[in-house]
Amino acid sequence: MKNIYFFGECMIELRSIEESLMRQSFAGDVYNAAVYLKRCFPAINSSIVTSVGQDNLSDKMIGVFAEEEIDTEFVFKHDTKIPGMYLVETDDVGERSFTYWRSDAAARYTMELFNDDAIAKLKCADMFFFSGISLAIIKSELRDSFWQMVWQLKDAGVQIVFDPNYRARLWASVDETKLLYDLALQVSDIVLPGIEDFNSIYGHTSFDHVKTFCKPYNIKELVIKDGPNGVLVIYDGEETFIDILPVENVVDTNSAGDSFNGAYLGSRLTGRSITDAVQLAAKAAGTVIQYPGAIIPKEAFDSIRQ
Repeated sequence: MKNIYFFGECMIELRSIEESLMRQSFAGDVYNAAVYLKRCFPAINSSIVTSVGQDNLSDKMIGVFAEEEIDTEFVFKHDTKIPGMYLVETDDVGERSFTYWRSDAAARYTMELFNDDAIAKLKCADMFFFSGISLAIIKSELRDSFWQMVWQLKDAGVQIVFDPNYRARLWASVDETKLLYDLALQVSDIVLPGIEDFNSIYGHTSFDHVKTFCKPYNIKELVIKDGPNGVLVIYDGEETFIDILPVENVVDTNSAGDSFNGAYLGSRLTGRSITDAVQLAAKAAGTVIQYPGAIIPKEAFDSIRQ
């Protein structure tokens, strides 16, 4: 069985469904990707690496992980911290805005709870995934231990995967972001940048800008995403461009990139070609944005399940 580990955070999601009424669920970029990978490829072991608390909502969160068949071996329980929470609101065209309560969330302390035995088990993985959000929430004093762990995994033959997924409010400055992203790009085998994210950080506005910027790094598989404008994949120096059919009925763009990542990585883990992987990933993302919330009903994925 193939194994992929998603390092980061799952949060308590509050979503307004009508005036004075909200729905509570659980979501977070790496968790969303883990869920959609598992839904598309049930035979792959999809695991989340994170920390939660000892509280009732943390227990419910772990229960939802189990319902989604997400492996929880590396879900640590912090003695004093609890999960972060956010409120998501969408406008008339499906664009979302967020309000967060996560400044001291349990997931920020995950590296504090690691030990050599845990790292040894992770060395048996096929892939290890982290994102820009994963990096941003790690307590600054724990970042060195994170990089040490990631390099150990890479040296053991684990494919390191990075999605830059940029949220400006999580960073002290753009300079801090650039410093951490440089370290991430140095260690990663697969990188899945969105042009929108790179525009915010570096001022890049095109496939060529991102491709040129990433060229000095030893990235084996570069997957540059530009929403409905297509995807450019550079694998071992060979370029493949795939057109994306725009979705007309956009309800909520939340988790579009996460579902793309999950379906794409699952496809590659199971030996599918780059074109087939992008097409399935685009189909997954196109399905997700037609429903409200980060995690959509399971039955919506019946036609995508592999």
